Amino acid sequence: MSDVFFYHLQNRPLDAALPQLLEKCLERGWRCAVQATSTERIEALDALLWTYDDAAFLPHGTDRQGEPARQPILLTTEESNLNGAVVRFLIDGAVIPDTGIYQRVIHLFDGNDSEAVEPVRQAWRAAKAEGHDVTYWQQDENGRWQRR
Repeated sequence: MSDVFFYHLQNRPLDAALPQLLEKCLERGWRCAVQATSTERIEALDALLWTYDDAAFLPHGTDRQGEPARQPILLTTEESNLNGAVVRFLIDGAVIPDTGIYQRVIHLFDGNDSEAVEPVRQAWRAAKAEGHDVTYWQQDENGRWQRR
């Protein structure tokens, strides 16, 4: 079974939270895939990961570039695991048919967007019903993660 995490963004946007979470994963030696629902979002994330911090580097690529299997972090709109990721980030309501092939599946969602919350609630119920270990994280007023 996978660990399924739900990260409720409230005080810091995805653009601030995602790079930090990806850094933590790479520190642990985990390959990651970040799945969005549009190519425009993938392009924006690609630009973000090159520029988010002048002192940091997150090796990554998109599924539109050559050799996605070589990427430690792959940005994709595809459901398949093209880079052998053990951690799957799902944003913008992205879904995958089988969470069980990953060590961790991480749903990142904007808690201030009522349309984003309902699909995540459904994903929570589905993950629980499938027997996955489910954990909910919420940002405090400083943007730090608190387990709830």
